[in-house]
Amino acid sequence: MANKTNDPDRASVGAWAKRSYFAGRALMEETLRPHGLGATQWYVMHQLAQVGPTMQRELVPLLQIERATVSIIISALVGKGLVEQVPDAVDQRQKLLRLTPAGTALWGELPDLGFIHEEAFGGFSDAEIETTARVLRAATERLNQRLKGKKA
Repeated sequence: MANKTNDPDRASVGAWAKRSYFAGRALMEETLRPHGLGATQWYVMHQLAQVGPTMQRELVPLLQIERATVSIIISALVGKGLVEQVPDAVDQRQKLLRLTPAGTALWGELPDLGFIHEEAFGGFSDAEIETTARVLRAATERLNQRLKGKKA
């Protein structure tokens, strides 16, 4: 059976997608470590720096992680003085997140992580990259639809 092979050259597309993701994530973590950030913390800061103040609850679907995990990550960023939580003007139970001046300063000092994409995909044509992205996007959507169908 194709999924049971131990030959890395014959591993499934899913296995290679997972390996690629983890390799990129490891390089991201290594790059951010000297700045005292993890990858998910970087994604939160990226959202706040690029999009602006964001409701904490909006990070759950954006980051595709559990609400409790978002709370832990936000608590760490608040503890570092990089992010502040402001009660929402309409619903005081909801928290609006924004970068602090220290968070904005750190964001400006962080290295551009675009080199990870270049390292991984440099030398491939735009058509090859688009085909790969299209196939993985379609596969992800199909699997998510199958999951939704099972839950109903």
